[in-house]
Amino acid sequence: MAYRSTRLISLDALRGITIAAMILVNFPGSWDHVFPPLHHAQWNVITPTDFIFPFFLFIVGVSIVMAYSGKMDAPLDKGDIYKKLLFRGAKIFILGIILGMIPEFDFSSIRVAGVLQRIAVVFVVCTIMFINLGWKQQAYLALALLVGYWLAMTLIPTPGIGQVVLDPGRNLAAWIDQQLLPGKMWQGNWDPEGLFSTFPAVATGILGMLGGQLLKSNLKDTDKANKLMVVGLILTLWGVLWAWFFPINKNIWTSSFVLVTGGTAFSFLGAFYYWIDIKGNQQGTKPWIIFGSNAITVYVLADLLSLVFYQLPMGGKSISEHFMHGAIHLGIMAEIASMVFAVLFVFINYIPAWLLYQKKVFIKL
Repeated sequence: MAYRSTRLISLDALRGITIAAMILVNFPGSWDHVFPPLHHAQWNVITPTDFIFPFFLFIVGVSIVMAYSGKMDAPLDKGDIYKKLLFRGAKIFILGIILGMIPEFDFSSIRVAGVLQRIAVVFVVCTIMFINLGWKQQAYLALALLVGYWLAMTLIPTPGIGQVVLDPGRNLAAWIDQQLLPGKMWQGNWDPEGLFSTFPAVATGILGMLGGQLLKSNLKDTDKANKLMVVGLILTLWGVLWAWFFPINKNIWTSSFVLVTGGTAFSFLGAFYYWIDIKGNQQGTKPWIIFGSNAITVYVLADLLSLVFYQLPMGGKSISEHFMHGAIHLGIMAEIASMVFAVLFVFINYIPAWLLYQKKVFIKL
């Protein structure tokens, strides 16, 4: 556990909104009745839901800068930092695997890849980069990752197929994961959080670090906000142009996807920073700050609480099934009922987040 220090309010608010959105789209009343914007894109193109995970990885990058910048001013004991860093990354990684096993705990079908696992890898790799590289080197490395991934995915034929394809389960990233990724994969023969697609995901984290270093620069506050938004617009447009050659695709985390989502995150961070930290408009931000202060803890709690609301049988049905049945019986549109349940579930998760915040308990997983 760690007690709260001075933090960037806008960053906590943006992190909180992102976590709340993640819970909202992950836990509808029924997966059979979900509005299209609340679904991930099946393959190419992008939906609002597809922005959520890259936003969180971007925020991880910003948070690294905020957490480690002060340590850079003093003599570094890198061995001690690496030890703590790897321990924290391992905790998050293992927790992701455990959550994926609940409730059956079937060790024969462990999924090694996953959301928390990718967060852990990006956090560890990006932190090591931040400690050892300047911002220009970080930017060059992000560019190299994106260009290298693009060239590999569009020039190297998939072994066994003999040609370049970007189809589900048949692309180079899927083939690499099939050879190297232990355990089961989310979609049978491919995984959206696989090994190879984690390389461009690291670039998403680096973009966050670059945004964080802009916030820590000596520029005037308004200039920081303006630069964040302008850089975000440029990156987004660059990503849209790149999509002509490498489609926007979350499932394989394409380079165009990184730029579109990372650029949008840049702009959101700039807007939040201007509105909340510079202009002081904090009214209405408290719920998001509460969510954002214990973000990963809330994400884990949502997974655990879902066992009660989605799997625990009560009279032959789960709570979510009872809710959907009752709402539809009252004449409520199924998609609306499903979304209302998801919103209620977000509020339910707000309760433990609020209690932790009130007790000034901030769990550092």
